[in-house]
Amino acid sequence: MSIIPVLKSKELLKILLKAGFKVIRQSGSHIRLVLPGNPTRQTTIPIHNADIPKSLLSAILKQAKISVKDLLKLLNK
Repeated sequence: MSIIPVLKSKELLKILLKAGFKVIRQSGSHIRLVLPGNPTRQTTIPIHNADIPKSLLSAILKQAKISVKDLLKLLNK
């Protein structure tokens, strides 16, 4: 089992943009992302100054269909 890292929302946004996701809209402090060509891979990220709770990060990764292993690879690039 991989350990989920502690990330800020801006860091996660950069990682998802590297993975090919595009921002489709922003409503207040939440950004909606979708993977072009695959509308089933979409998620919403809250943009706040605090760290993203691990349970929320896990849910975001599940919605985006990205494994923790892939997240760590993108984080290290």
